[in-house]
Amino acid sequence: MQLTNIDEITTKHRHIFLAPHFDDAVYSCGGTLGVQVSAGLRPLVITIFGGIPTPSLVPSPFATQVTRKWGTSGSDSIGALVEKRRQEESAALDYLQVDYLWLDYQEAIFRGNPAYYTSEAQIIGGEVHAEDQDIDKKLAQLLLDLQARLPDTAWYAPLGVGRHVDHQIVCSAADRLIQHDAKVYFYEDYPYVQRVPGSLQARIEELGRAYEYALVEVSEMIPLKVEAAGMYASQISSNFASKEAMHKAIDDYTKSIRPVETVRLERYWTAR
Repeated sequence: MQLTNIDEITTKHRHIFLAPHFDDAVYSCGGTLGVQVSAGLRPLVITIFGGIPTPSLVPSPFATQVTRKWGTSGSDSIGALVEKRRQEESAALDYLQVDYLWLDYQEAIFRGNPAYYTSEAQIIGGEVHAEDQDIDKKLAQLLLDLQARLPDTAWYAPLGVGRHVDHQIVCSAADRLIQHDAKVYFYEDYPYVQRVPGSLQARIEELGRAYEYALVEVSEMIPLKVEAAGMYASQISSNFASKEAMHKAIDDYTKSIRPVETVRLERYWTAR
């Protein structure tokens, strides 16, 4: 079910997943979401960068290049593209029977005039633009206000593997929850964690904390997860060769965490 504002988040939402973009929660945590729903829980996904750009936005050449990979043509507006991605998110999360809320921050390729990020190297592996520090602060305060109202909530946030700037911002904001004794479980950003060997360990070392991990057994939920992941149709060609390749990649990664033929896992990291 879609929520329309922060005030609709209640004590029934004991598990809140922070997703930088529309597909991140399903790609990284879809099995866990399925497990929680099957146990009678009401997990909530908050997509941070879910805002629709204004009609006056003139996309940078890099943003145009990226959105064309998502299936847009020259006649499509950026607003229509984000609306399409929202429809994909609704289909996937309704399928999983998960509650969800979209915040109005725009994702990195649409921010700034002139654009803050004009290449893939700046977006993935780059540093957060100075002007985006305000998003970090406002998001952190929103999360802290929610935590004060819902002190028993468990939070799930991206670890920032791959260092996508939007993932870095959400990870940083979630770190403030840790400083206020909240329960925060950092998930492994998929598919970034699968693309570059050693990227998980590199990110953990960069964050400079000691972490321990917990495993969620999701074997029975893999068919549900890959079906939901396939509903983000605009993202398949830019992340995977095909839907079939996506299904295999997701299955392979959940198997690789502990290589036992019949076991599929999702892994979460907590600061000691």
